[in-house]
Amino acid sequence: MNIQQLEDSRVKLTLLGLSNYKYVTSIASQDDLVQYSPSHISTPEALRDYVKTAVDGYYHKTCIPFLVFDKSKNAYAGCTRFMNINAKQKVLDIGSTWIGYEFHGTGLNAHMKFLMLQYAFEHLEYERVEFKVDERNIRSRKAIESIGGTLEGILRQNLYLLDGYKRNTCIYGILKAEWDVLKTTVFKDFKAAD
Repeated sequence: MNIQQLEDSRVKLTLLGLSNYKYVTSIASQDDLVQYSPSHISTPEALRDYVKTAVDGYYHKTCIPFLVFDKSKNAYAGCTRFMNINAKQKVLDIGSTWIGYEFHGTGLNAHMKFLMLQYAFEHLEYERVEFKVDERNIRSRKAIESIGGTLEGILRQNLYLLDGYKRNTCIYGILKAEWDVLKTTVFKDFKAAD
């Protein structure tokens, strides 16, 4: 999976690495940005460790981390990634997504998900994409549902967060057959850059 960037008229996703992560240091330090995640990113040191882990996963072919650039605001917005990549089963997750509060509700996330779903289903030819989200994170759950994610179940108390809370994790999925419909309905006005 040699991918450098995904892009449309609104967003550019470039490979995240130790040379470019500092563009999102101020965003990562926003209060409660990843309150529903087990990841710590709020200090420069923690963010660097987070990126090191992502880069290591990239070299071991278990994830592809991206830096998110909002073209309409001409600003870096956050990070996202393909993760838990299972080439044999043709399944991966889209997760570890965080964007600054100023980008919430602007449509940026939908453009990110369009590019990632298109790449997963049409270029990698995967058959299933999963999303895992804290049961309490209603904003993220609604966003996933709005792009066609189906709630398939809830894993009870399966993951500790930084504050010691053990969360329930909602599992959402989109199948390749569903993508063929979603791209002509939900994403009908979206188009990747050539």
